[in-house]
Amino acid sequence: MLLSAGSIEQLPAIASEIISFAGNTRILLFYGDMGAGKTTLIKAMCEHLGVTDVVTSPTFSIVNEYAGAGQKIYHFDFYRLKNQAEALDLGYEEYFYSDAWCFIEWPEKIPDLLPENYVRVNIQVMPDGSRHITIDRN
Repeated sequence: MLLSAGSIEQLPAIASEIISFAGNTRILLFYGDMGAGKTTLIKAMCEHLGVTDVVTSPTFSIVNEYAGAGQKIYHFDFYRLKNQAEALDLGYEEYFYSDAWCFIEWPEKIPDLLPENYVRVNIQVMPDGSRHITIDRN
C-alpha cells in the first residue's frame, strides 16, 4: 500500500491507516533515512492508540514504553547499537513476543533478530519534501 503525505496535518489519517493495515500484527518496522519522519509518524500512531504521554525518540534509552488505551506500546530506536548482541542484552525477545505494539526504528541494525511476522513501513522523502510511505507485510 502506498500513502502520500504532503503535510504534517495528514499524519493522523495515515497513522490510522497503518494501524488498520497492521490488523493483529503488533511488530512494525520503520525504514527511512535520518530525518525522514519515522519518529514523527510513530508519535501520530501512539496518539491514535490513546497515548497521552509525550512521545520522544528513544535514541539514548533504546526503548521507551507507553500506555495506550488498555495496551502497552514499545518504541525502539536501534540507531546507536554497535551490534546485535546489544539488543540481546536488552532482552528484546520479552518485548517483541509480549503481544504489545512494538514500533522499531532502524531495524536494519538487528536483521537476524527480527520476528517472522511484521509490517514494514518505508518512508521516502520526495524532492518536493513530501513523503511516500509504503506499507507491506512480511
